Amino acid sequence: MGPGPVPAGRQQLTPMPVQWHPSPNFGPRRDGLKPSLIVLHYTAMSSAGAALDRLCDPKAEVSAHYLIGHDGTLWQMVKEPMRAWHAGTGEWAGQGDINSRSIGIELDNAGDHPFGAPQMQTLEALLPGVMCRWGITAPGVIGHSDMAPGRKCDPGPRFDWARLARLGLALAAGGGSDTADPIQFRAHAHRAGFTSAVDDETLLAAVRLRFRPWGQGPLTGADMAALPPLD
Repeated sequence: MGPGPVPAGRQQLTPMPVQWHPSPNFGPRRDGLKPSLIVLHYTAMSSAGAALDRLCDPKAEVSAHYLIGHDGTLWQMVKEPMRAWHAGTGEWAGQGDINSRSIGIELDNAGDHPFGAPQMQTLEALLPGVMCRWGITAPGVIGHSDMAPGRKCDPGPRFDWARLARLGLALAAGGGSDTADPIQFRAHAHRAGFTSAVDDETLLAAVRLRFRPWGQGPLTGADMAALPPLD
């Protein structure tokens, strides 16, 4: 058997070519918080240029730290120590104000087609450095839909979470019980970080978006088994 994924903190870190395109939409992180999460989004816009314009428009009052174009171009809009406005309301692992706790990365994609190789390669090159700088581990790389179930669905069902997991850049699916039990499903999902106060159907949809996007219908044993193992 070959070697497993290299943890992000021990991967070869090389300088990333990045275009600085400052956004006015940011502020200081609150309560002395530092990034412990990375939140991935899709832009759901017609182009990277359109997304860049919106993320830098003071009237829009939204931003992110980074934007990755479909061709792999990387822009930075907000310095990492600052609080970008990308996550909105929601929570993860019982904690709110995700903007103060996270780095936001937008991906130029409408959510209805796969994320291309150049874009994924740039993301995979960017993540280790961010994770190393802030001590963020694989479980701290989440989707917008994870922390805002029912309100957000990005980066969507076409995003290849398994690819990131194989590189040690996100949490891998699998390891849960295979018995379909709604109470145990909620408890396991809660311990995995899905702590937003949502109904069973919304919770199931959020977990599936992350770990089993092809799943349909009521809760099954396969949904239970797709949840990551608990330490």
